[in-house]
Amino acid sequence: MTSVFSAEGKNIPCTVIEVGPCVVTQIKSLEKDGYEALQLGFVDAKEKHTSKPLQGHFQKAGVAPKRHLAEFKGFDCSQYNLGDVIDVNFFEGTVFVDVIGTSKGKGFQGPIKRHGQSRGPETHGSRYHRRPGSMGPTSTPGRVFPGKKLPGHMGNVTATVQNLTVVKVDTEKNVILVKGSVPGPKGTIVKVKG
Repeated sequence: MTSVFSAEGKNIPCTVIEVGPCVVTQIKSLEKDGYEALQLGFVDAKEKHTSKPLQGHFQKAGVAPKRHLAEFKGFDCSQYNLGDVIDVNFFEGTVFVDVIGTSKGKGFQGPIKRHGQSRGPETHGSRYHRRPGSMGPTSTPGRVFPGKKLPGHMGNVTATVQNLTVVKVDTEKNVILVKGSVPGPKGTIVKVKG
């Protein structure tokens, strides 16, 4: 993350996202696949690190092997051909974007950190400080309801941040600056939808 100054002089926190160049590796059609989408490849990979089925997939598209593949719906697929390059110019004039990524994994956490619950009393003999609270009624219905907020694995899930403002599109460095933060640690792969 970084920050830039707006025209009014306000300091805006921004995330710098490298956009492409992404290559069209497959065009999904309504007749053959049942839906329309573009499959894009990002970051060149060595051929020895690519499986044989994927090597054939890339040869059919006429592109070099790629390390990451992702599908995007909502394109007018008739305007694109195999091997076309989509770069940062795609976001020229775009005001808002959605960013999809995998959030940081935080391991096994208790209900205070995981769900923002309040803590119990700290003194006067209370031995109930950071536990999850009442487990539910006694004899009726005599069970814990589904959805009870309990300790467990936190993070490392797909998260979407919607309607992030595009602050700047830098075509020379092939990056866009979006206002606010995006899911995941530094250097992670995210999907940006305009």
